Amino acid sequence: MAKQTEHLKKTTFAFLDIETTGGSSARDRITEIGIRFWRQGEQVGEWQTLLNPDVRISAFIEHFTGITNEMVADAPRFEDIADELESQLEGTVFVAHNARFDYGFIKQEFRRLGRLFTARVLCTVKLSRRLYPEFRRHNMDSLIERHGLGQVQRHRAMGDVEAMLSFFLHARVEKGDEVLERAIGDLLQTPSVPSHLPPDILHELPTGPGVYRFYGENDALLYVGKSTHIAQRVASHFSGDHNSSRGVRMSESLRRVEWTETAGELGALLLELKQIKSLNPLYNRRSRAAKRLVTIELVENEQGFLQAHLVRELEPHRLGEYFGLFRSKRDAEKALSGIAAKNELCNKLLGLEPDHDGPCFQRTLGRCKGACEGGEDRTRYNLRMQIAFHGLRLKTWPWEGPVSVVEHNQFTGQTDFLVIYNWIHVTTVHEEQDLQDLALGGASVTFDLDSYKLLVKALLGRDGHDRRIIELPALKRPDVVMP
Repeated sequence: MAKQTEHLKKTTFAFLDIETTGGSSARDRITEIGIRFWRQGEQVGEWQTLLNPDVRISAFIEHFTGITNEMVADAPRFEDIADELESQLEGTVFVAHNARFDYGFIKQEFRRLGRLFTARVLCTVKLSRRLYPEFRRHNMDSLIERHGLGQVQRHRAMGDVEAMLSFFLHARVEKGDEVLERAIGDLLQTPSVPSHLPPDILHELPTGPGVYRFYGENDALLYVGKSTHIAQRVASHFSGDHNSSRGVRMSESLRRVEWTETAGELGALLLELKQIKSLNPLYNRRSRAAKRLVTIELVENEQGFLQAHLVRELEPHRLGEYFGLFRSKRDAEKALSGIAAKNELCNKLLGLEPDHDGPCFQRTLGRCKGACEGGEDRTRYNLRMQIAFHGLRLKTWPWEGPVSVVEHNQFTGQTDFLVIYNWIHVTTVHEEQDLQDLALGGASVTFDLDSYKLLVKALLGRDGHDRRIIELPALKRPDVVMP
């Protein structure tokens, strides 16, 4: 039993909570820290302080936490307490509810001082999920209500610390030391990471959607990826999920990980495409920008028969008059050959044979109904052409001008306004007011095959009607460049 309860007998747990000016560790600051230390079944100390964040606390946050600008005006700054905080936490397990948030803010505050902070981290949200998988919700209010924990001053550091410690002690009594120890041990086991990365990198990574970037020696960009759960996805690169020779080489080369959080999956998908095409990472094989797209246009010849022409210069306002988007002439001709074979269309009229007198070669094999030599009614042939190409018709942009697709993340509070025009992601802003200040006139954006497919599916597909879309017809439209 002694071996099974090693953490509960030997470890000091620092139950920590912070209050902040907002949800982003990159731009927001800490206003309060509260810690209670627990070891071998008893509380062994506590530490708390208000902090002057050096930025103004918004009225919303003042109301939410009860911490006002006046309360922190004379409080110490983080740099004043950094040494003491680091000393207090040395050798402990850093315990927090939704630990990525608290740990991320603490690390960022140290980073601003040019210092590195690391700790073993235990998240009580994950602990609750591990011990009570039958329940769906594991936020603090749910834990207080479900387990009959005492009422505390919520959204103040020591109040939330008290609730967190009460849950931990309740779980110890209800589940027993052996079960609790096993859960703690499993959660503190960190997957092995490449030797050149900080050992706690997985604790820093966000648990929501976004894009991550791997960098190698000399800051060479190795890989760009996206996920709805960045931390899990990056961990999978190190756990054998990418156990190919290419994946092994990338892991051995890895020196640094960066990431950009997004409010939703669509924003992550669009950002990933944009960065792969613009930054050309070494190990990304798919979605690189095509040098020049090819499409098909149907035009009547002198006899009134529809002919297929390959087009390289697309006019964005005429998308509905084109059929298919291809990365090369060869891909377009391959598609035409398939259409001809399936529908018994004329290879000459499809541009698959040079123009010459007499029937096409497929006619001599009985695979063309004779349009090339006047053997098929023109109206009937044109109708068959239109039916055969119908599924390839490009989607016309259905709005008068640019639109903004709104994505909101209820867990992080982040909102993204994705500005889209003619199936092109133009830019992203984070405040609705910023939409009115956009100046798109004169901007140049490139039409992209992958973005076109993605946005058609997202906006016109089954889930498109659930998206909040703001029309921006008054904005001057950007210039669309075709690759």
